[in-house]
Amino acid sequence: MAEEQTSATNNNADNKGQDWTDRIEARENNTSSTPSGDADSKILNQEEIDTLFGYTPEQDEDGYTLKTGVQAILNSSMVSYERLPMLDIVFDRLIRMMATSLRNFTQDNVEVSLDSIESMRFGEYIDSLTLPTLLGVFKAEEWDNYGLMSVDSSLVYSMVDVLLGGRRGTAAMRIEGRPYTTIELNLVKDMIELILSDLSTAFDPITSVTFSYDRLETNPRFATISRLSNAVIVARLRVDMEDRGGKMDLMIPYATLEPIRDLLLQMFMGERYGRDAIWENHLIEQLWETDVELQAILKEKIVTLGEIAKWDKGSFLPLDMYPHDDVTIICGDVPLFTGSMGRKEDNVVIKIKGKAEKNG
Repeated sequence: MAEEQTSATNNNADNKGQDWTDRIEARENNTSSTPSGDADSKILNQEEIDTLFGYTPEQDEDGYTLKTGVQAILNSSMVSYERLPMLDIVFDRLIRMMATSLRNFTQDNVEVSLDSIESMRFGEYIDSLTLPTLLGVFKAEEWDNYGLMSVDSSLVYSMVDVLLGGRRGTAAMRIEGRPYTTIELNLVKDMIELILSDLSTAFDPITSVTFSYDRLETNPRFATISRLSNAVIVARLRVDMEDRGGKMDLMIPYATLEPIRDLLLQMFMGERYGRDAIWENHLIEQLWETDVELQAILKEKIVTLGEIAKWDKGSFLPLDMYPHDDVTIICGDVPLFTGSMGRKEDNVVIKIKGKAEKNG
């Protein structure tokens, strides 16, 4: 009997061992049947991972940094300010006036174009600047706030070359590793003041504002006019003078534009925000025909909670009111008129004396 049990146990162990062996072989067969290309296609290499998370920002044809992957999604959700349609009209007027002003300023053929208008954080904009860059700080006098204008080195050297009589057909010489000279700074200052005058004129159809030149900086740290986390709007301009030219950025914080935010939200000049004169007149006519419920207050008296607790059925509340005392007429909680109470035929009437004083 013991031998039979032992043999049965050994048979069960052998069967289990065979079952596990069969399962392992079947799993290996399934794994081997899967194409190796599909398994490899599900694995990202390091470059794809960096691109996914935005650690390798690309640059467009103009040299501006482009955000990619998850970083682009996060940055787009950080600045959720509404579009300001009238700014497109303002900058369109600006580039037309700038082209004329710079032609007269340089006595050369100048073309100005608007590359893009975008929203970003102030710190992100400062980090995207390519040094060396001249930063002109200006102030909006009526709005009591500041803006920033950046001029890249290519435009600086091109403008200096044109103003100082450089020959046409040759690119402006760019010397690396030296600071800007006083002559170069003064010439750029004159150009910035000219552009600020055009910018003030461009805002005239919307509101009257004066942009005044404040200072010129070469270090972005000294041109900090806003918190790094504040949202700004950046207009990127390109100035071409035949075979010379460069780029210029006009940065205005949203806090600076806040006083005229309602005007910039217009879809077209002089837009009325949903105002309809016909509906207004109809509403006024109907208001005059509306019935309202009025209440007359004879007298008000302050009573303590202890006195109220002593009240019983049949208790009297003396109002200390005389026949010549005025009665207040209210509508809801708003006092309207005062008058004297009397009787006409079988009706209790109130003769209006004047308007009631509104408390608070």
